[in-house]
Amino acid sequence: MSDVFPKWTNRLPLYAATTAILFGGGLMAGFWYYFTPKYTRVGYQPIQPVAFSHATHAGQLGIDCRYCHTGVEKSWYSNLPASSTCMNCHNQVLKDDPRLALVRESAQTGTPIPWVQIHKLPDYVYFNHAAHVNRGVSCVSCHGQVQTMEEVFHAQPFSMTFCLDCHRNPAPNLRPLDKVTDLAWDPHQHLPAGWAEKAISDWKVKPSQHCSACHR
Repeated sequence: MSDVFPKWTNRLPLYAATTAILFGGGLMAGFWYYFTPKYTRVGYQPIQPVAFSHATHAGQLGIDCRYCHTGVEKSWYSNLPASSTCMNCHNQVLKDDPRLALVRESAQTGTPIPWVQIHKLPDYVYFNHAAHVNRGVSCVSCHGQVQTMEEVFHAQPFSMTFCLDCHRNPAPNLRPLDKVTDLAWDPHQHLPAGWAEKAISDWKVKPSQHCSACHR
């Protein structure tokens, strides 16, 4: 009596398992590659409730980052300024400009401006702004050339690789402390050879590569 099914059907479970492994592996590889911050965050530029130009304030006017982001040297987070900080200037400059209506209202009522957060790390990642700023890491290393941005966008991937590359070799991202917020200053043009290596020794820069450094 002949077989009911052809002999090649005996290999169907093997074919199915191989297909599942290849498909699942490809799906996992694609997810791993395209769902990293490089693709999901870089270039993110939400519409803000007030059109604040860093190019004008930080670039053209040269306002120090710390005037608005007062917490970067002493805190793990970089705070957003209260609307009262804006009104220190804008109670005289463009004081009746309709573009600043929400800022004036916020200053009068105490209701915060609903800014849309751009730079965001996962909840399981710890990052300390003060630890980096006070060791010569400039804002531009992580946030890009914000002094040229009309609307700030997410410039760097903030992936684990991005952070570890700097922790393994911090020298390219170090500069004198008085140049940390001088965003247009180029360390490659102004620093003598060996300066960063000496700074690493003098400042005892020893960034950890252990998991607990960022995952606490």
